[in-house]
Amino acid sequence: MKPFQAPNILTRRGFLHRGAVLGGSAIAAGSTIRDLRLINTAMAAQGPVSGYKALVCIFLSGGNDSNNWIVPTDTSTFADYTAIRGNLAMPESSLLALRQGPNGSDAAYTDTDGHTYGFHPACPHLQTLFGEKKLGILFNVGTLVRPTTRADYVSGLSAFRPPQLFSHSDQVTQWQTSIPDQPPTTGWGGRVADLLNSVANPSGGISMSVSMSGANTFEVGNLVTQYQVATSGAIVLSGNLMTGTGARARALRSILGVSHTNLQRKAYAGVSSNAIAVGDALNTNISATLDPTDSPATYTAQNAAAPWRWNTGLTGIYSAAAQANGLGGFPNTPLGLQLKMVARLIHAKGPGAFNMNRQVFFCSVGGYDTHTSQVLVNGTDQPTNPAGAHYRLLAEVNTCMFAFQRAMEQLGVSDDVTSFTASDFSRTLPTNSQGSDHGWGGHHIIMGGAVKGGETYGRLPVFAINGPNDTGLGRWIP
Repeated sequence: MKPFQAPNILTRRGFLHRGAVLGGSAIAAGSTIRDLRLINTAMAAQGPVSGYKALVCIFLSGGNDSNNWIVPTDTSTFADYTAIRGNLAMPESSLLALRQGPNGSDAAYTDTDGHTYGFHPACPHLQTLFGEKKLGILFNVGTLVRPTTRADYVSGLSAFRPPQLFSHSDQVTQWQTSIPDQPPTTGWGGRVADLLNSVANPSGGISMSVSMSGANTFEVGNLVTQYQVATSGAIVLSGNLMTGTGARARALRSILGVSHTNLQRKAYAGVSSNAIAVGDALNTNISATLDPTDSPATYTAQNAAAPWRWNTGLTGIYSAAAQANGLGGFPNTPLGLQLKMVARLIHAKGPGAFNMNRQVFFCSVGGYDTHTSQVLVNGTDQPTNPAGAHYRLLAEVNTCMFAFQRAMEQLGVSDDVTSFTASDFSRTLPTNSQGSDHGWGGHHIIMGGAVKGGETYGRLPVFAINGPNDTGLGRWIP
């Protein structure tokens, strides 16, 4: 496992590196991410950026039990895991071994502490991406006010504990703001957009921050407002010329077009008119991307007419049939539909569309608060049964993230788009007999062509109750 090294000089690359580390640890860092004025000045001096880059946050709402997602398989650590997990423990034979390459015959991956690992059986595609070195694993990250030891925690001093630790709403906010010891005002994704937008997207047609999952704290900024998009596209005025709704839409557009002397009315009309225009334009560009209903002939015609959109000869990236040849069709699930729309927005961002060079996307999916029935199927504990609650959740993450990565590869932007998971917290290693309770530090994945994948980062906690990483209840101190 590779420890993070903070840069000494705060270059643009250094800022983003520290922002990623602090976003995982959620340590307050005023000199880096609270005050952007000096950094903005430095950014402006470097001139406009080129190329395209995007960051995609996938938030697993409720607190994902990452102790069963990525499991140590070396003999002694796995024995500790099974002894404490009880009825929730995954059988070793069911785990998908992390390997140093994409083939089952490749040597097992071993970290510098001598640990080997396996993914949950619901995640064969994530195992593949790890072997392809397009996915990395980050161990034991969570909200922190400052670096904290077990001795610090058991001292009871509030200075060492994030406010309202183990609370869903508070820990979600702290994860997404990265400033746990202050009232929430902006999210760290929003601050990234504040930092980059004016330089990276000087003629951008939409917000740099786009949400597939409604309003969120992660993308709240001081300068850039998040733009919310449904899985079907931008939400706009509807109705045609022959309907009542069409007449009302025309009337509203006419009212907004009236010249106003009152400054508030003028501002409101301007904002509303712009929102309508952006939504219409966005949907026009989205409609130019292929959907599963498009025929091969339509695909060929679009590819010939706009070569920048497609790589010649490849199956349409949104087609469910693509799963058969490993190209990763998008499942018809909440997360699948959200990531499919992110792919279409990235597809639609190019020349002649919105001229976006930098974007931040947010997706989220719920169901991870598994206090009960985590592995229960038909009245018995069955951790490896695909019908189990946690199994189904991880299977969705597996197929949807794989589909998204393959889509980015087909669009030729795999090196430019990085995705990562986040969650309220992980869960207790000991079972509560039916599931697991609220934890603290957890494990996450980072995916993309630019990721130094096939590696684990950070350190696996010591699996011991009252051990050096434990609060006392099998909750890992990040």
